[in-house]
Amino acid sequence: MTSARLLPFALLLGAASACGSAAPADTSGASAARILERTKILASDEFEGRAPGTPGEDKTIAYLVGEFQRLGLQPGNPEGGFLQNTPLVGITSQPTLAFERDGVTLALENINDFVATSTRIEPRIEAKDSEVVFVGYGIVAPEFGWDDYKGIDVRGKTVVMLINDPPVLDPATGRLDPAVFGGRAMTYYGRWTYKYEIAAAKGAAACLIVHETGPAAYPFAVVVGSWARENFEISSFDKNAGNVALQGWLTLDATRRLFSSCGKDFALAKQAAATRDFRPIPLGTKASFVVENELRNVASRNVVALLPGSDLERKDEYVIYTAHWDHLGRDPKLPGDQIFNGAADNAAGCAVLLEIAQGFMALPPAQRPQRSIVFLSVTAEEKGLLGARYYAQHPLYPLERTVANINMDGANQFGRTSDIVIVGRGANTIEDVAAEIAATQGREIAADPRPEFGSYYRSDHFEFAKVGVPAFYGRSGRKFIGLPEDFAEKMVNDYIANRYHKVTDEVQPDWTFEGAAQDTEFLLQLGLRLAHDARWPEWREGNEFKARREAMLQAAGR
Repeated sequence: MTSARLLPFALLLGAASACGSAAPADTSGASAARILERTKILASDEFEGRAPGTPGEDKTIAYLVGEFQRLGLQPGNPEGGFLQNTPLVGITSQPTLAFERDGVTLALENINDFVATSTRIEPRIEAKDSEVVFVGYGIVAPEFGWDDYKGIDVRGKTVVMLINDPPVLDPATGRLDPAVFGGRAMTYYGRWTYKYEIAAAKGAAACLIVHETGPAAYPFAVVVGSWARENFEISSFDKNAGNVALQGWLTLDATRRLFSSCGKDFALAKQAAATRDFRPIPLGTKASFVVENELRNVASRNVVALLPGSDLERKDEYVIYTAHWDHLGRDPKLPGDQIFNGAADNAAGCAVLLEIAQGFMALPPAQRPQRSIVFLSVTAEEKGLLGARYYAQHPLYPLERTVANINMDGANQFGRTSDIVIVGRGANTIEDVAAEIAATQGREIAADPRPEFGSYYRSDHFEFAKVGVPAFYGRSGRKFIGLPEDFAEKMVNDYIANRYHKVTDEVQPDWTFEGAAQDTEFLLQLGLRLAHDARWPEWREGNEFKARREAMLQAAGR
């Protein structure tokens, strides 16, 4: 490794010194070669796509625990061991769905017309003659004066809704109004998770989301690859009785056929849904569905390692790094390659997590973080952030003493960049520290170039944010040094179209991970600063999670 590669790491450690830590440590820096090698291991066919509840999980867990032990980290579960048991239920659904109007039946074909499942932990779920209502974007947002359920009781009914937020235009500019649903940026109201939650809260029997590639941010093939297989839920005493009986997606073509069979124009209904005056539209048809669920208990696990803080007064305060270890496993129904290796998603993120841990352990005792550092690799992110959610509901370390979460989902497989992207920029003050650290690398922070994808609500840090813990999610920069200006855009587009949640997400010959090593140095220093700074990170005014954090800290007497 050349001296040019070592320079940023030394500068970062110097920045820590300015904030009250000891003199810069003599360290070998982050290694692109190690990140690549660990990614190759985790993404190899031997690990079978790392699906929870499979032999691939056992191999992944053993590898991660072995690496943490080899690095000299302590077991992260206070009750002993490197594991947090995470009880899940595997649910493989076989759904049927049909609509009937005036004696005419429109039967939809599973996979080709719709993808659906039931998260109720029951072997069979059935509903007949459920009235169907189009509820626009399915949003209730009082702060924006918005209610897509106004004037209607949907208990026992099937609601059909659009993905993403309503595209509300500013009359003065004719552009998306940033004051309403974040303008171009997706809010949590636009995520499918919210839509299922609000439908359940309203008592709906079923919730069907209309898929469109643009606003969903991925093609329907991703929906099929993600949900038309075994899904998972956290095991619960009530068997998820409060969830809708059926949740799923309709293709755009099937939606148009449904509306046409009811004498309705989908395009006009969609246009009306983008206004506050929209009122739910009964379609005059009834849905009937059956879901046969094959159930199995899955004793999955989060992997947790600990670097205890060096300061007696601060060692019971925590900075948590997260990266999910799971991917989609193996699909025996596929011809040819059946393994979803998940190299970018998220073998690479786990490799960075391990490299950050190695960087911390390389620090001499005088440079060790004052607060404790927790390295948490979670299960079942691909099934709805379940491992992170379980940790947030059953924390091993008190959330009111958790200073921050730093999340990694993917890594820069290519070269170094002059910027780093902050997903959800403007959410909290962690990014102020991030900006200072980036400057020591000669970099700048940048906002997510595709905020409409709602990435802040699509990875594990969100489960920490939901309970109030300030969370940071940085992604690869877009300005690649020495490469064409459009390089990042082409790589992202190629990945989404050809590898995201596909068997083709494998390690590529042109991956160097030099950029990941640069980001590792950045992320290590970010955690080190947060582990030393006297002032805790805070949510900014107007953020939806600020009140939760303040209530948490007040209850703890902080």
